[in-house]
Order: sequence, then C-alpha cells, then structure tokens
Amino acid sequence: MDKLDSEILRLLQKDATQSVAHIAEQIGLSTTPCWRRIQSLEKQGIIDKRVVLLNPEKVGLGMTVFVQVKAAKHDSLWLKKFAEHAANIEQIVEFYRMSGEYDYMLKVVVADMKAFDVFYKKLVAGVDLSDVTSSFAMEQIKYTTALPV
Repeated sequence: MDKLDSEILRLLQKDATQSVAHIAEQIGLSTTPCWRRIQSLEKQGIIDKRVVLLNPEKVGLGMTVFVQVKAAKHDSLWLKKFAEHAANIEQIVEFYRMSGEYDYMLKVVVADMKAFDVFYKKLVAGVDLSDVTSSFAMEQIKYTTALPV
C-alpha cells in the first residue's frame, strides 16, 4: 500500500458514495488506474465493506451503554456459547475480548432505560456469567469510523 492508496482510503472513509472519477481527480490519477487501485484494495481485504452510517438518535436508539462482563468459566466451550449468544442480540454493535479486570466489553445501543432492561435480561438468560457491570454514555465527545491511514 502506497501514498495514493492511503489517500484513496482516506477519501472513501469520508464518503464512500464519491465517484471514482471524483476520487481520481482529487489524488491526481486518471479514472481507470484509480478504479484498479480500489478494486485491488477490495481484493486484498483492506476495504472490508461499504456501509451507510445511521444517526442513532434519529432512528430511536439514543442510549449507548458499555457493558463489561466477567466470564463464569475460562474455556473454549463457554466462550463459544457466549459469543454465539451475544452475536444473536442485535443491540450489541461491538463485542471485544479484553485484558484486565473484565473479560468482555460490549457496546450496546438501545432506545432508553426500559429497552436496556429488556436487553440485559436477554443477555444474562441462558449464559452463566460471573459479573456484569454497565456504564451509560452521557455525551459522545468523538465518534469516527475512519481509521488513521
């Protein structure tokens, strides 16, 4: 990946709906070589997918909660069961295995406290957890999906 590829990625992360011609013009390439570079970045898996980002509040999901979970067991069978369980809960938008005091961190988006309670009951049902704690985001200071390429 060279400087031109990095520029293409930076521009696509800002707005993936830009035409190839517009991107090419901004980086000083003609359209065909720019298109080939984008295709190569996709084939290499550098461009994973192109998506639309929604405004959570405008779609009724104004509460963000960070949920930390301690595993009841530390074996592959428990992890597989928990990962499958969490993957089936649509309110979980990010899911990480962590170092430190808690084993897993979930980013959850819900409409309000009542919706979080419904989510929480679904999370703890059917999976043996040692401890669960939640932190409610009061204000979003920075949010970006753009990686610093």
